[in-house]
Amino acid sequence: MNSTLHALPVLRDNVVWIWQRGSDAVVVDPAIAAPVREYLHGLGLTLQAVLQTHHHQDHIGGTLDLLKAWPEAEVVASIDDRDRIPFQTVSVQGGEQITVLGTTVKVIDVAAHTRAHIAFSVSAASDPTIGPVLFCGDTLFAGGCGRLFEGSAADMYIALQRLNAFPADTKVCCAHEYTESNLRWAAQQRPDDSLIAARLNEVQQRRRRGELTLPTTLGLERVSNLFLQAEDAGALAELREHKDAWQG
Repeated sequence: MNSTLHALPVLRDNVVWIWQRGSDAVVVDPAIAAPVREYLHGLGLTLQAVLQTHHHQDHIGGTLDLLKAWPEAEVVASIDDRDRIPFQTVSVQGGEQITVLGTTVKVIDVAAHTRAHIAFSVSAASDPTIGPVLFCGDTLFAGGCGRLFEGSAADMYIALQRLNAFPADTKVCCAHEYTESNLRWAAQQRPDDSLIAARLNEVQQRRRRGELTLPTTLGLERVSNLFLQAEDAGALAELREHKDAWQG
């Protein structure tokens, strides 16, 4: 049975990922419930599970209301976030594998943005119709990476290296549409980088048409994401400091 990946923009810049397999669905980081519920109902889908990458409200805010409509759905979250995602029903940690929609999903420890952040990976071998894919929350963005609220630059460097170990054609399904802003910053840092300039131009055209720029791919990030190119934690810390202070 084939799978389909849907990107649902909500709030100002959040993106909720919906993984459909037949009449069943998995939702990743539902910021709010109403548009997700309407989307699932519109496609005649039954919610089987919610994957939570971390505890921030704009990632878990819709989960409890979705459970009212689909009370049998599982909620998969980090065991280290049991205090902040108390409604989780499947508690996991990095290195584990779980079965979702009959498919093997790998859990990756990417603690940095928050102390218990995880990502979820589906390989092409597990599901060739959507894989390889990473649901990486607020760790790796198109053209950027997450802010360091509870972790260090060293933590983020390790997290990005773990994600970067996947194949170049891996779809990067991050949770925010930040691509244009990230690339405008990157273009200021590297004004002579033709790859960044070309990507920024393409992204700006897509955004003017009202299109999402996600998912991206690891291969594209490797040539145009300065954070993924950082040689070590110190270099990443300097980039993060510059980006946090940027007023563009």
